[in-house]
Amino acid sequence: MLTAKPKHRLRLVKSPAAAPAATIAAAAAAAISPRTSEYYRRIEAYAHRIRGSEDINTIINILDEALTDTRALGAHPRSRTAPDRVQRTEREIEALQIELRQLRGLVHVDHLTGTLNRSGLDLSYKREAARADRTNSPLGVALLDIDDFKRLNDHHGHPAGDAALVHLADVIRRTVRPSDVVVRFGGEEFLFLLPDSATAQAARVLHRLQYDLNRHPLVYRGVEIPLSFSAGVAARRQGQARDAVISAADSALYAAKRAGKQRVVTADCN
Repeated sequence: MLTAKPKHRLRLVKSPAAAPAATIAAAAAAAISPRTSEYYRRIEAYAHRIRGSEDINTIINILDEALTDTRALGAHPRSRTAPDRVQRTEREIEALQIELRQLRGLVHVDHLTGTLNRSGLDLSYKREAARADRTNSPLGVALLDIDDFKRLNDHHGHPAGDAALVHLADVIRRTVRPSDVVVRFGGEEFLFLLPDSATAQAARVLHRLQYDLNRHPLVYRGVEIPLSFSAGVAARRQGQARDAVISAADSALYAAKRAGKQRVVTADCN
């Protein structure tokens, strides 16, 4: 299943825009020599560009340019800059790139459940839809909503509601295929992208999830709390836009709620 777990707090990166500039400036100061004024000027220009950017991908690309210049400085036959200083600068820029890439991954993660968030959905849907169109294969889309979630929060408290979301996400991870994409779509809603799955196949995934959730109820502070959900399932048509297929799954979800909850309804029969 395509989900991402929140990683440890980043040590170097306080924000996408501010920290890299300071780090590059410090690295540059360590690397300069009397023959590197042009290198120093270019590094200052990189730092200025980074300060003006809030896009992580742009910052990573600027760091690539800075790393290329730093390596060129170290390889220059007339450079009097100590090799260990250049290497230290390279390591610092590379470490910063790694941490920025980690941060870029966290941007797409729901930090409570470890599933993707709506930002992650944008990228995943584009990829899976393009693959489905290229291979002429179905793409199932399902939307589930935990039944009576407000009642659970009111009766057991909001920490219990958070525990329910985490528990459901764990059951989902154990149930779906590695290729399936799971997104926390709203407060108590999860959205599934199910590659190579027509409506009936996608519905079977949700039925299996209901069965597994019944077998593994939430235990919160020693109290067993049964959980159930209602779900709507649709199959994307060739070339169909994301909002259209999600709307079809959402309509089926509301049909499941109206029919008494704790059931799965497909878009072609509601």
